Amino acid sequence: MSETPEVRPVVTPVRVIIGLCLVAPFAALLWVGSYAKTDPAFIGIPFFYWYQMLWVLISTALTMLAYQLWQRDQRGRRNGDGGAAK
Repeated sequence: MSETPEVRPVVTPVRVIIGLCLVAPFAALLWVGSYAKTDPAFIGIPFFYWYQMLWVLISTALTMLAYQLWQRDQRGRRNGDGGAAK
């Protein structure tokens, strides 16, 4: 008899976290009504501008996190242990 290959789920908790890390900046910046104001100002810069610049840094951190989680997930799938890091 032939052995059936192990079927791994495509949607895993790690992949959901990766997706949330990548979608969060879009959701935060597409909701313009939440930050279309001038107060509170930070060192003389209106809220509208420094909020967007803050999201540049946050987006960078979230993208780096998503990439690291993706690499860990792929290593785990190649090693056959279901996504656990070694």
